[in-house]
Amino acid sequence: VFFGGAGVSTESNIPDFRSADGIYHQSYKYSPEEVVSHSFYEKHPKAFFEFYREKMMVLDAKPNAAHLKLAELENAGKIKAVITQNIDGLHQAAGSRVVYELHGSTLRNYCTRCGKFFPVQFIEAAAGVGDGVPRCDVCGGIVKPDVVLYEEGLDEETMENAVRAISHADTLIVGGTSLAVYPAAGLLRYFRGENLVVINKQPTPADAMANLLIHAPIGRTLDPDAPVEV
Repeated sequence: VFFGGAGVSTESNIPDFRSADGIYHQSYKYSPEEVVSHSFYEKHPKAFFEFYREKMMVLDAKPNAAHLKLAELENAGKIKAVITQNIDGLHQAAGSRVVYELHGSTLRNYCTRCGKFFPVQFIEAAAGVGDGVPRCDVCGGIVKPDVVLYEEGLDEETMENAVRAISHADTLIVGGTSLAVYPAAGLLRYFRGENLVVINKQPTPADAMANLLIHAPIGRTLDPDAPVEV
């Protein structure tokens, strides 16, 4: 089983939140953590969607070597599931089929009033309409991205599937994540297998428990043509 975070997608030019050049370290009127909270979304939808479109929707991103290798390993019967904290849909774009998205996906959007689903292009197009807040063409309700904001709980079924996958794995590969975001990072406590592999540029709380530890970018690590130091 593979468990990954923002570092898996940074090599596809999708910014993360916590690195030295991540979103947390950029200057905004509000902190990024505040902007992507449920309460901010409720109180300031216009500002929320402005930030969301600029920093969280990356429609031209393509899968990198890590995404492609994981899909290849799944196709070969080696990877049973991908558990991701990312919301970009790149694992599926690369060909992975069993993907548990802990924090949802920017590619799914739904009306908070009637439940109708909309593609991500609908959110993009709404930028030039009125106040920029996307509204349902059926009932007029706000169309919210199907992503988990701060102050919101994770989807129970997705969590259950992730726990089941990790608890039955004999090898768990943790990649591209600082393991700083809970409850997602807490999933590692369900691992009872033999082999823990950690691939991350920076140290993580799981380093001491790893059977194999690689401090390097995960895309470069999983690229068969790129050398890496172990």
